[in-house]
Amino acid sequence: MRILTGVIGTVEMRFALVLGTLILTAACRDVVITTDPGIKAGGTIAGIVRATEGSVPLVTRKVTAIHATSGAKYETTTGVNGGYTIKVPEEGRYRIEVELREGEVIAKGPGETDINNGDLDPGRDFEITVAAPGKKGAP
Repeated sequence: MRILTGVIGTVEMRFALVLGTLILTAACRDVVITTDPGIKAGGTIAGIVRATEGSVPLVTRKVTAIHATSGAKYETTTGVNGGYTIKVPEEGRYRIEVELREGEVIAKGPGETDINNGDLDPGRDFEITVAAPGKKGAP
């Protein structure tokens, strides 16, 4: 029985030694902070879609951000307050489009926006109004 206890104690000591070495090695590592401009974080585009009459929020509208160079599309749907947020994975210029329904035109829109490393680009709002008979789409 004494031999078995000695073996178990040796295994426990080796485990404790290895674990302690790993913890000390990890603790002694330097923190890596990078300012490398090659790392792209993309950004976030946000806004509100509402009607021009009374500024009523327009819910469940599809909003699309289209990367000007690659053509990649990123979509979301407006919430109960008409707000939307789109996270885009790459920097660059984006065109923002909103879903229009029968007889609607965009009275005011954000056009294109530039997203830089990690930007939050708020205030990309749309105002939508009902077009006069015979008109369709943006003015």
